Amino acid sequence: MEITRKAYAKINLGLDVIGRREDGYHLVRMIMQNVDLYDTLTYKENDTGDINLTASSEGIPTDDSNLICKVAHQLQKECGVEKGADIHLEKRIPVAAGMAGGSTDGAATYLALNELWGLGLSKERLCELAVKLGADIPYCILGGTALSEGIGEVLTPIKEMPECYLVIAKPAIAVSTGWVYTELDSREIEKHPDIDGIKRAIEGGDLKGMCDLIGNVLEDVTVSKYSVIKDIEKLLEDNGAVRAFMTGSGPTVFAVFDDKEKAEKGYEAVRESKLAPELFLSAPINPNK
Repeated sequence: MEITRKAYAKINLGLDVIGRREDGYHLVRMIMQNVDLYDTLTYKENDTGDINLTASSEGIPTDDSNLICKVAHQLQKECGVEKGADIHLEKRIPVAAGMAGGSTDGAATYLALNELWGLGLSKERLCELAVKLGADIPYCILGGTALSEGIGEVLTPIKEMPECYLVIAKPAIAVSTGWVYTELDSREIEKHPDIDGIKRAIEGGDLKGMCDLIGNVLEDVTVSKYSVIKDIEKLLEDNGAVRAFMTGSGPTVFAVFDDKEKAEKGYEAVRESKLAPELFLSAPINPNK
């Protein structure tokens, strides 16, 4: 038996940090959205009990440090599975980009191995297991448009994001999420985004209203070290974007366009500028449809 799954990237339409737990995890309120940019994973059952991972890029670890392998081993232990899996990853989502590239591969692995090994676990149970390995994985299992709270594991599905076009641009830098949050802790957050307002705008189908409220408390931290993020945002807005903003801890920028031709123009402007070698034309997507 062989299963192939698409693991979709995410963007943050809003990201606020409202506190910190005693164990160091930050308490967040976020609006999460899948986009039509994905890794492809193929799973085949084996009888050896081994988890064998291969990847399309040499830079991706294929040992037990990879979240895909951690998920597989956790499910084997949790459910007493003696069979193994041969897994191949075709990587398209940029690495260290603030787009949950590792988490979404882990989420795909929960869903695929649950089916491949006939475990019969509910999505709720998979999410309970997933949060032990990463706070973004439960959202990636759920997918679509969602309000994310707690450390990221308390999820409320909301109405789909208004139809639009996206340009996604990652400059040639890698940002440490740990560094961003440590730096954030040393500062006072001057402005918290209106997460409830963003949610209302989405549910009202108000694309411009949503864009007016988009905010990410991590952006000022990341931009203080990597000014190219603001350069990309300005270039995209100068070329027709309703709004351009950083996702996650960065450095990836996403720009919202209300017209496909404008999006293509914005894409070409960034391509010609060479500010972001990893560049994609995309759109919001609900993988559950």
